[in-house]
Formats: sequence, C-alpha cells, structure tokens
Amino acid sequence: MVFIRDTELVLRATVELVNTLPRTDTSGADTLMTMADLDDFAERHTYTGSRARDDRELAAVRGIRSRIFELWTVDRDDAVPLVNAMLRDGRALPQLVRHDEFDWHIHASEETDHLAQRILVETAMAFVDVIRADEYARVRICDADDCGGVYIDFSKNGSKRYCDAGNCGNRMNVNAYRKRKAETPA
Repeated sequence: MVFIRDTELVLRATVELVNTLPRTDTSGADTLMTMADLDDFAERHTYTGSRARDDRELAAVRGIRSRIFELWTVDRDDAVPLVNAMLRDGRALPQLVRHDEFDWHIHASEETDHLAQRILVETAMAFVDVIRADEYARVRICDADDCGGVYIDFSKNGSKRYCDAGNCGNRMNVNAYRKRKAETPA
C-alpha cells in the first residue's frame, strides 16, 4: 500500500469529484449537476458532518472542482502553495478522531463546516501525505488520446497510464492492436 487507508479513500473521492468536470469526461458532460448526484457522491464516500442539501451547497462543491483539478496540472513543488492555500482557506485544524468503522484518523475541519470546505480541507490533507511521501509522480492525467480524466496511480510499481473512468486502457490497447494489424502486410 502506497498511502494509509484514510488518505487513499480521500484521494479516490477527490479523483471521482474532479472527474465530474466536463473537461475530464470524454463526452464533455458535467456529471455533478443535481442534488441527487451530490448526495450519491457524499454517501458513497462517507462524508460526515452537516449537510445543507440545497442549491448553494451544490454550487459550492461544483465550484471547488476546478481548484482541486489544478493539483493535476503542477509538479510537487508547485502543488505546495496550492495545498497550503486550501488548508488556510478551510481554516484547517487537524485532530485525531474515530467514528463509524474508521479507526483513528485525522479530521481537519469542523462537522458544522460547509461540505465544500470539508472536501477541500480533506483533499489538501491527503495531498500533504502525497507530497511528504514524495509520491507526486502518481498524480496523473489519463494517457488516452481522447480523455482528460485524472487519477492517482495506486499500483505497486507506479506504472498505471490510464484512468478508470472510461475503460481507457482497454480502448487504447484495442486501438494499438488495430493499428499494428493495419500496418502489417497481408
């Protein structure tokens, strides 16, 4: 395992959130449009704390996606000021907590903070671990020609090249096979 469990869970949630942006989807669709979309995301990734469940909350979460996406467009050193700004803006105050099925882990925002603020802070805390572990090379954008999806490479050897969103690895392998077959004389 490259990262501890709670860091990996937050990183996976962050990838999913960023991949709701139209620029990351092969169809160009925004896949975080409704409160039902947000509820599904928040429940699937067990975000605890208060929820307003209103248009303002949805707009705030949608609004942080581009800011988080920036973490995929910079190198390790340039990510540091972005992460620090997220922690400052979120008024992060790290504390150890234990709840539900999760053993001791860090929360850095209050349960009463807005969902978007909690997501931003949790994302920043997870990226602190990525930066400190010197594993920023695992923060990647899909290598598929027609995809802008983001991912974190959790593989042991760090060799993953494609996101999980659009079956990109299989599609690119089929394309390469067809290209080789077309170039081979009959």
